[in-house]
Amino acid sequence: MSISIYRLTVPMFQRGLASLKTYLDKAEAYAREKNVDPAILVAARLAPDMLPLSGQYQRASDSAKFTLARLTGTDAPKFEDNEKTFDELRERLAKTEAYLATFSAQALEGVEGRQITLPGSSGIVLPGEEYVTTFALPNFYFHVATAHAILRNQGAPIGKRDYLG
Repeated sequence: MSISIYRLTVPMFQRGLASLKTYLDKAEAYAREKNVDPAILVAARLAPDMLPLSGQYQRASDSAKFTLARLTGTDAPKFEDNEKTFDELRERLAKTEAYLATFSAQALEGVEGRQITLPGSSGIVLPGEEYVTTFALPNFYFHVATAHAILRNQGAPIGKRDYLG
């Protein structure tokens, strides 16, 4: 028995977004407790050439919504990528969750073979199932894990259990 594309995407993205919400709650509490300016955490990076925490949240959100849009041949909502506070990041996650909730298992039936062109200039085209398993999910989880690492590096008390949900 095969697993459906719906089960590989929507619930997985929802779970990752839930982890990102937990990170925000813990980071906010940490900032209050340690008297750290929350803006420092939102702008924190692991390396100078990497996106800051806010960028990791934006890309995780984009990865989830654009995956479903590409698979279904629809347009994803557009967000401004201008979040600078914990509350703005929470709002973005809520908008992404609302968008994900519009997809049913039936909406993703038969997309396994749909030809998906990878974003960027590579021109690589993959069948839907391969796109999800080799690009979309790894990309999404990269940004969730990087957000985790940024906050952990800044001293926020998050751990593996927070990542796993």
